[in-house]
Amino acid sequence: MEKETSKARLSPGSAGSISRREINGYLFVLPVAAVLAALVVYPLAYGVYISFFKTNLVKKWTFVGLRYYLEALKSPEFLGQMLVTVKFTAGVVAGHFFFGMLLALLLNRNFRGRAVFRVIFLLPWLFPDSVVALLFKWILNPVYGIFNHVLMQLGLIDAPLVWLSNAGLALPIVVAICIWKGYPMIMMMLLAGLQSISDDVKEAARIDGANLWQSFCYVTLPGLRSVLTVTLVLDTVWWFKHYTLVWVLTQGGPGNTTSLISISIYKQAFDNFNFGSAAAMSVIVFLICYLLGIIYRKVLEND
Repeated sequence: MEKETSKARLSPGSAGSISRREINGYLFVLPVAAVLAALVVYPLAYGVYISFFKTNLVKKWTFVGLRYYLEALKSPEFLGQMLVTVKFTAGVVAGHFFFGMLLALLLNRNFRGRAVFRVIFLLPWLFPDSVVALLFKWILNPVYGIFNHVLMQLGLIDAPLVWLSNAGLALPIVVAICIWKGYPMIMMMLLAGLQSISDDVKEAARIDGANLWQSFCYVTLPGLRSVLTVTLVLDTVWWFKHYTLVWVLTQGGPGNTTSLISISIYKQAFDNFNFGSAAAMSVIVFLICYLLGIIYRKVLEND
């Protein structure tokens, strides 16, 4: 009995020892961890490092401490761009979830041609951001754009409008374009979540007399909680730091009406060559996105 006990203590995988299987597991994970460290951890750490320096990344490296962080947080321009970014992100994410949920509920039903409509609704997500931006710049062009032509033919406007150069229209138009570009991802994730909800639960709700709205609120939404959490965090973070579509469409204009914080970071780095300030603003954006993820998760878990 004592021999068996001692063997159990010394056997691979027992407490305080590492088995060959565990070692092999670490060896398999090590290459991926190394790539992750090289592509994610190192750039992030280096960005935090240069945020404490005034540098052009070539010769001049002057330590400035928290100066760029304090300047950013006290700058009316930075705070104004942050407000524009919040408005932009809120509008885009709300639009994604409205149309994504609507189309996911539609595609979750059985009807002829459902597979064809899935492909059609997915198309905007397949185009690169730059292609979408150029396409809509042509559509909205005040001289030869088809959008103005259609509105004039319908009698809705008397003269062509300069959509992307109008301070009052530029941001709503950009938000609408980004909603069109990004809703398919939300649609597909919500559709996958809807298909994972048991038909027995839906049938039980129907037998209990629940109408469509009650079934949606008390069966569908709770069943989508985990999917909603992940999707909401990913979509918010993605569009909070978005750059390409807005830059190609307006370059932050007219004035600063569509100047997102990502555009400001780009200009600081590659127009003003102030990489320390750009890095500090990037770190602030990273922290905001990280906190948003934590808040979303806590709120949805509590609900």
